[in-house]
Amino acid sequence: MPHFTPRRLTLALGLALGLAAAPAFAAEADVAFTAQAAHGELNLVHGSDRITIGFITPNTVRVHALPHGQSSPASIVIDPKARPAALTEVKADTTGDVTTLSTSAAALRWDARNGSLQFSDAAGHVLLTQHGLGALANGTLKLDHGRGDPLYGIGGYNATEDASAGLLRSGTQTITAGEQGHAGAPLVWSTAGYGVLVDTVGGKFTLDDGRIAASDTSRRDLDYYLIAGAPKQIFAEVAKLSGHTPLFPKWAMGFTNSQWGIDEKELLQIVDAYRARHIPIDNFTLDFDWKDWGNDWGEFTWNTTKFPDGPGGKLKQMLDARGIKLTGIMKPRVHVDTIEGREAAEKGYFLKGNKPAKDYFSGKLVREIDFANPQARTWFFDHMKTAFQSGMVGWWNDEADNVGIDTQHLDMQRAIYDGQRAISNQRVWSISRNFYLGAQRYAYGMWSGDIHTGFASMAGQRARMLSAIDVGAMQWGMDTGGFTAGTPTPENYARWVQFGAFVPVFRVHGDSSQKRQPWVYGPTAEKAAADAIRLRYSLIPYIYSYEDQRRHSGVGLVRPLTFDWPNDPKVRNDVASWMFGDSLLVSPVVEQGQTAKTIYLPAGQWTDWFTGKRYAGGQDVTLPIDARSWSDIPLFVRAGAIIPTQPVMDHVGQKPVTQLEVEVFPADTRTQFDYYDDDGNSYDYEHAAYFRQSLAVQRRDDGVRFETGAVTGSFRPALRFYLLKIHGSAAGAVDGDGRPMKFFADPDSLQDSQGEGWASGRDRYGEVTWVRVAAGATRSVRVSPKR
Repeated sequence: MPHFTPRRLTLALGLALGLAAAPAFAAEADVAFTAQAAHGELNLVHGSDRITIGFITPNTVRVHALPHGQSSPASIVIDPKARPAALTEVKADTTGDVTTLSTSAAALRWDARNGSLQFSDAAGHVLLTQHGLGALANGTLKLDHGRGDPLYGIGGYNATEDASAGLLRSGTQTITAGEQGHAGAPLVWSTAGYGVLVDTVGGKFTLDDGRIAASDTSRRDLDYYLIAGAPKQIFAEVAKLSGHTPLFPKWAMGFTNSQWGIDEKELLQIVDAYRARHIPIDNFTLDFDWKDWGNDWGEFTWNTTKFPDGPGGKLKQMLDARGIKLTGIMKPRVHVDTIEGREAAEKGYFLKGNKPAKDYFSGKLVREIDFANPQARTWFFDHMKTAFQSGMVGWWNDEADNVGIDTQHLDMQRAIYDGQRAISNQRVWSISRNFYLGAQRYAYGMWSGDIHTGFASMAGQRARMLSAIDVGAMQWGMDTGGFTAGTPTPENYARWVQFGAFVPVFRVHGDSSQKRQPWVYGPTAEKAAADAIRLRYSLIPYIYSYEDQRRHSGVGLVRPLTFDWPNDPKVRNDVASWMFGDSLLVSPVVEQGQTAKTIYLPAGQWTDWFTGKRYAGGQDVTLPIDARSWSDIPLFVRAGAIIPTQPVMDHVGQKPVTQLEVEVFPADTRTQFDYYDDDGNSYDYEHAAYFRQSLAVQRRDDGVRFETGAVTGSFRPALRFYLLKIHGSAAGAVDGDGRPMKFFADPDSLQDSQGEGWASGRDRYGEVTWVRVAAGATRSVRVSPKR
């Protein structure tokens, strides 16, 4: 075994390794290790202390420091089902004092002469370098990286915090879930090609130019992961470690109206008004009003004065007939002078040190439940069962973020997720007011807290959303329209709904004196808002397919531009635009009275969704903005896009979808979209009860080739056809699997037919070829140009 002392580190050697000169680590320099590489893992030993280092995936290395050889349990960050283990397909080589472990994606180089650990990508580019591993025994991690590398992650912003710093992170950053819309994770990553995930609840990162340091972590046996890859690869690895997200129900892809200050009569009136106007909506969320708050079992039971038909299930039946799901608020505390409060006290379910305090709503004394206690979690959901069984299908978990415990909201939702899954196959839906990595395992969405109305607050939500996504909070939403500080202007409301239509969780909400229905803000705002909602509903097949993709890839529907263009310095801190799936770039209007907007389009070819105008990427473009009727949304289609759409319905699943219209924008490189569907409500997809089919397109010298792949999964939807709208040229001929397809004189004739075929013509994008092919079949379609 090589034996070394890090005293041998010299400035000359540091320069030879391409490292900047750094101050000596005196305390660390006295540590001497023996090292051994076996079974794809490197073990360093110093006395009773041990450090294990090894690949657990081709992209990810785990480093675990074991003071006195002792290990503690993983924190809530790491998925218990992940069970990281050493990867066996690792090449190991020892030459002199240097031991190298490598995979197809990354390499780890241990130099016994100077005690350095280098983490490199597959091309040999050094990503991270660690000196003085002896400091790990004291809970301190220091990693050197390239100067100027942009750093992201760690945490976002709360509801009132200045978000002008955007997405980039520097200086000392607290690792916390925070409160009021904050999202946090012990994760820092760079578009330079690496990520660092520390298994801790709490602590801090210190980011200097060229160094990442972690300290004050929750585990003495420091356990962390080095990840190599582009941003999407980094988040795929983070999902493998911290857990994948279960699917939300399909109705959650639609629109939610949340309201404080309501009763059963008004609820039905509002729902009927949506239906009469054919403004789509799927979910109505009730605030305090639904509960008999403060009376015996009132934290969990209906207020029968306001909602007389709630407990017996009649209200659910009336809403089911209207295609509306009902969800309700939950609080983390109970009143102490109630049956349930006395029971919680007797069983020790209250949070220790949380003294009784007067509730702002009831005026009575309450205490917080200790959701870290498994018995308390079970008890809590046991009392929620009656509300669930009488019609509540989702949960708005409020205010568990103000007791200074990073995992309180997480564990509250864990109580609901585990409890509901134990008694029902119906999918869990929730939103909570903060986030800590690991929460996503429990059907956990988040919203940005009690935000103000107004254009400035609306504009600030962009950085809040994208920074939350940068720590893994992929299912994000906000109180569209603003929660506090009065009533939004009609323009503010309309523009905000347009913004909300392009975020993962789409909902409106206001405080107790506010209504957020589109018609409240006048006919101009109503039309602009309703059109945005309808556009969202036309994209449900596209959006729902990204539910499936997020579950597998760890990357959600919305992502910052850095995820797709990591090497473009102009998008490093861009919060004005984001990708909505792989194919759409959106940049909502967030300024009052704006008449023109300049937008940066990254590399590629882009088409304006509404006008059909084409733009080359890598430049700023300026669009005229409608400041009178607020009818426009800056929305661009990326070359290679495959976007399935469906007829707009009043709610998701109102009618069977037998045909999807697929907007296709061929590029010279092959692109693929995996269309996904299932029953939308159950967890049967976990047992392969789904429908997944790949759709792929490429423009070639001989025309456009479109392919549908083999179907996976046992679910069979009502879908019979894809109506492809292949943009860019009118066809001279179309064949399927080498045989000519039937030609129709116009698209209407094709639509009226009962089978496959094609037609050509024009639409707002220019020349287009319509091709109707059977869904579920493996096909190869060639669209040949006119000669």
